[in-house]
Amino acid sequence: MKKYNLLFVVFLCSIFATAQQSQSFLLNLYGGYAFSDKVEFDNMYGYVEDGFEYGAGLEYFFIENSSVELKYNRPDTKLPLYGPLGTQLNEGDDKGAINYVLLDYAHYFTTGSGKLLPYLGAGAGVAILETPRSGTGTYFAWEAKLGVKITTSSPLSINLNAYLQSMSAAVGNSYYWTNIGIVAATDYVSTYQFGLGATLSYDFNK
Repeated sequence: MKKYNLLFVVFLCSIFATAQQSQSFLLNLYGGYAFSDKVEFDNMYGYVEDGFEYGAGLEYFFIENSSVELKYNRPDTKLPLYGPLGTQLNEGDDKGAINYVLLDYAHYFTTGSGKLLPYLGAGAGVAILETPRSGTGTYFAWEAKLGVKITTSSPLSINLNAYLQSMSAAVGNSYYWTNIGIVAATDYVSTYQFGLGATLSYDFNK
């Protein structure tokens, strides 16, 4: 066991030594606009309406051009729900919000100028849905993103980005006849919201 502990310590030290050459911590402030999405249920449907999204994150570059980030984003929105005949079931009571808590990975690509850094990223975590009638619920969430970071000689930088956020929730069961009897299967619905935004970053190591 001591041998493995020693190897683990050596491994951590090597990672730390590599990270010391290029590590960087950034505070990111997010602002964006998420577009609406229609959600289909068995005999009903609803919308997550479009609206402004804001949040913050702490990003850590563990090696050059690659980072992990813990972030929080929140769109305040409306969540109208409609019955089979198209009648809104929660009229006047459809305000809500989605709180995304995500762990993201991003990779930045160097360019000739060195000031423009295109990047690709993805992340996963939870979405805490707030609704007036049901209170709060916690669901699996993920996102994919791409954009370009514009760096400056100061600690401040800005990036322009596009992103896709999704939340999945179990909404009940469907029942099927099979040769072994009635089988229940859980029904899931997912939201898919595309958004455009900008991020203001402050580099604590610059």
